[in-house]
Amino acid sequence: MTGGTGATERVADVLLLFAAGPPTLGVSRVSRELDLSKAVVHRILKSLGSRDLIAYDPETREYRLGPAAAALGSRALRESDLRTTALPLLTELRDRLHETVTVSSKVHGGRIYLDQAVGTHEITMSVELGRAYPLHAGSSGKCMLAYSAADEVDRLLAGELAALTSSTPTDPDALRLELDRIRELGYAASAGERQSDAGSVAVPVFGPGGLVGAVSVCGPRFRVTGDFVAATAPEVIEIADRLTARLGGIAPDRARPTSSGRTR
Repeated sequence: MTGGTGATERVADVLLLFAAGPPTLGVSRVSRELDLSKAVVHRILKSLGSRDLIAYDPETREYRLGPAAAALGSRALRESDLRTTALPLLTELRDRLHETVTVSSKVHGGRIYLDQAVGTHEITMSVELGRAYPLHAGSSGKCMLAYSAADEVDRLLAGELAALTSSTPTDPDALRLELDRIRELGYAASAGERQSDAGSVAVPVFGPGGLVGAVSVCGPRFRVTGDFVAATAPEVIEIADRLTARLGGIAPDRARPTSSGRTR
């Protein structure tokens, strides 16, 4: 690795930390999280600040993402092939099920929501677009993790599995067994793993190069029950497979669930 490449990667890592972490970060926190010296972190932050990619708050002495970063994120969301191709299918499934339907994209170290068709119930769910979430929490993340490369799965399970709620899976052995089951069925389910009062069911989406994201149906836990997941999974698989086909990908073989929840 050349020095220039290493410097570029450090800058990228700092930006990604802001995308995945808390709204504001100080030099010491960035230094600790990325195992970089404070001097290096300060130079990177100063450079990013000169281009409005981050902004400094003199009262808290911390940094947050700046307007240029927001512009880049908005442009990326608008021009995402996955998002634009998925949107009519999300709306179609939302109109059938009346719950919120989302599309997520896999990114370095996690995943982000690209878009959603918000449900039509009086009490419904909406998600935060563009914010990074870990792969081990929630149905969208887990179904992408299940179809990720084996070495990536091993690295994630060997690290800390942060508990976002009391229901987030944090046992690597139990999670590995669940990933096997997800590959068998072709879908993942979640009950309060990323957000305590929410439930969801998700199916991975593939492009020409392999895994690209996931489609999920989500709603309040009192509606997204085990029976709802069993009845809904075939419809989510159908939509995800149609999206995969439109993107030029190939859906994996799996034991498809019937509306009774049994596989065939």
